[in-house]
Amino acid sequence: MPIGNNADFATNAEPRCPVVLLLDNSGSMGGQPIQQLNQGVAEFKRSVEQDGLAALRVEVAIVSFGPVVMRQDFVTIDQFVPPQLQAEQLTPMGEAINYALDLLENRKADYKNNGIQYYRPWVFLITDGNPTDTWQPAAQRVRQGENDKKFSFFAVGVGQGVDMKILSQIADPTRPPLLLNGLDFKSMFLWLSQSIQQVAHSQPGATTMIQTPGIGWGQVST
Repeated sequence: MPIGNNADFATNAEPRCPVVLLLDNSGSMGGQPIQQLNQGVAEFKRSVEQDGLAALRVEVAIVSFGPVVMRQDFVTIDQFVPPQLQAEQLTPMGEAINYALDLLENRKADYKNNGIQYYRPWVFLITDGNPTDTWQPAAQRVRQGENDKKFSFFAVGVGQGVDMKILSQIADPTRPPLLLNGLDFKSMFLWLSQSIQQVAHSQPGATTMIQTPGIGWGQVST
């Protein structure tokens, strides 16, 4: 019997490929940015669930920040209902990162307790602003986690107001943050879905060659 609230493991023992979407819904995301972001998340679901094996293996969780809220705990893509985020408050990025990494560690414990193999998780941060809380400890945790191969952390900045220098201090130097081309969330999420499908078709622990992030939708900000 599955341990804890994990009934899905009894009917689906496939290895899991966990993805945490860490989404900024602060006030500055109002209007087109938040609308395009919501549409991009919905596109991600549509794309992944068309792949039968990935639909069994890819798990999604969503944490929004502004304030920090878990919009979706980990579920396979067929059970995932994309939320309709609204622009709300400030940008507590440090708190959000720590929350997401705690959520991820708890999920990895679920896998281990139930004998489920898993791929290295992905954490995907999308923000258009600057942290309004203390973010340095969270940045250190990201760097250490990357170094220990606990997860792969991606950071994407949106618009002219984002401080790419701070994102560069949060993300690992081997995977610098990218500045989204305009509001092209759709292309970004299609890249994410195709990349995660590629991972899901590999063996857990294997090295998978992923197309360079940002091709066609983002750029490294200098």
